[in-house]
Amino acid sequence: MKMSDPTVTALRDLLAHRALQCGLLTSEHGAADIDAAIERLLDREVITPEPTDEECSRYYALHPDEFSSADLVFGRHILFAVTPGAPLALIRAQAEKVLAELASDASRFADLAARYSNCPSGEQGGNLGQLARGECVPEFEPALFEGRILGVLPRLINTRFGFHIVAIDQRVPGQRVPYEAVRDQIATRLYAQVQEKALKQYVQILASHAGVDLPGIETATSALVQ
Repeated sequence: MKMSDPTVTALRDLLAHRALQCGLLTSEHGAADIDAAIERLLDREVITPEPTDEECSRYYALHPDEFSSADLVFGRHILFAVTPGAPLALIRAQAEKVLAELASDASRFADLAARYSNCPSGEQGGNLGQLARGECVPEFEPALFEGRILGVLPRLINTRFGFHIVAIDQRVPGQRVPYEAVRDQIATRLYAQVQEKALKQYVQILASHAGVDLPGIETATSALVQ
């Protein structure tokens, strides 16, 4: 729960009062004792059940993207950089001409990258190595990952850096991580979610019974707190 400083102070006072009611605290205790008493109070009164294996496996089944390794591509490019004031039409025309040459003979990619590319990778034949989602500028990613084409892509890719001729040498689809490998991770996540919800409900009920207004936290009524 994200709260402002006044709300945090009011909440601490509310919980300390509850700890006093429960005999976990006396009026003579200092600040450190109050914090410890609040921890004991929450451990005793905010019960968070451990998630079952069924709940964990259901979460795993419903969130496949969270438990898959990233798609990978191995690619190359030739960059025709565009800088402020540069003749855009001429740069694009040059890039289109080189792309047409590669359409006729893709084996010339490394030579043409060394000759034309404004990226340091041109010295290595335009090689970009292994790339995963999130490692490139957003406008470049669709060209790499949203398709199945291998070899030189048939059109230029326009990014903030200029025009790119792109060749995809290999695609490696992401693999689903086995449930057993992430079961504990899922359990920890679900436990934290339930704990946060239970704590919020507990505070709402406690504030309602005490007639206390906590900004940002709605009050509630329930028989959970006696």
